[in-house]
Amino acid sequence: MEDKHLICKDCGKEFTFTVGEQEFYKEKGFENEPVRCAECRRAKKDQARR
Repeated sequence: MEDKHLICKDCGKEFTFTVGEQEFYKEKGFENEPVRCAECRRAKKDQARR
């Protein structure tokens, strides 16, 4: 496995999906790769709390 470079669907910036994150996703049973960068994920979580 190696790091993957993905594009955030919200801001359009490229972000890295590291090997460690990929292993975590696999361990949790997640089948899809993330579609948002960490910054946009945080912003979306903050919006949901309001």
